[in-house]
Amino acid sequence: MAAPSRAVSKLDWSKVGTQLGLRGSTASALANFKKRNDDARRRVQVLSEQPTTVDFSHYRSVLKNTAVIDEIEQYFKTFQPKTYDVSKQIKAIESFEQVAIKNAEETKSKVEVELKSLEKALADIEGARPWDQTTVDELAKAEPEIDEYTAKLVKNGKWMPPGYLERFPNLSVL
Repeated sequence: MAAPSRAVSKLDWSKVGTQLGLRGSTASALANFKKRNDDARRRVQVLSEQPTTVDFSHYRSVLKNTAVIDEIEQYFKTFQPKTYDVSKQIKAIESFEQVAIKNAEETKSKVEVELKSLEKALADIEGARPWDQTTVDELAKAEPEIDEYTAKLVKNGKWMPPGYLERFPNLSVL
């Protein structure tokens, strides 16, 4: 138990969330865990400062029924706290931690790829020429499907795309 307490004492909680880039529910779950950890450490500190011996002679002098005190003292002397083997739980937690770290690294790599893609798209948007300065030839060069679709409509004798007049009615007065 000494090793985990040393590791926990060296952990800088303020940097954990920012270094890992945690947001949303993960960040709030980490904050809740830190709060529970701090509360538990405070409780352990308070309990360790309290006396651990029981003065049975004091209770014998205060209470009239000393047989009850004798019985409690006998139980107290023979009491052995139960010990539990928590190695299985620790192994399960460690394996869960390994899977969680692996998943977090995979997610991080996917997010980095997506972020690079978004940064490239943003650079393309910021570097693009305004629409009013773009020519039809440049649009046709960028998206040849537009030219093909228009040629198909003209070949079939259709001068307006389907639904154009419904969306943009002719408002000219003759």
